[in-house]
Amino acid sequence: MINNLKTKRTMTKTDIVNEIAQKTGREKKAVTECVEAFMETVTEELARGGRIELRDFGNFMVKERAAKVGRNPATGTVVNIAARKMPVFKPSKSLKDKVQN
Repeated sequence: MINNLKTKRTMTKTDIVNEIAQKTGREKKAVTECVEAFMETVTEELARGGRIELRDFGNFMVKERAAKVGRNPATGTVVNIAARKMPVFKPSKSLKDKVQN
């Protein structure tokens, strides 16, 4: 069943910290430091071109997008779009299955 857009929830970093602190009984300050260290580690590894694999969760990696020609939708002008690197997340099969059910 597809959820109505009005019922979808956005979880912020603060929400994640609160949830983890509640589940583990740890202080929010310590959990915040861990969450921020995790995000910094992921960012640094992806910036180096690395890949992060979290079993039963998914993979963070960098994909290279080829240069292409696009159009400005307002004016129709042709625009050259340079090649670029994009961080991506590929969920594991078990994560996909949990989201589906």
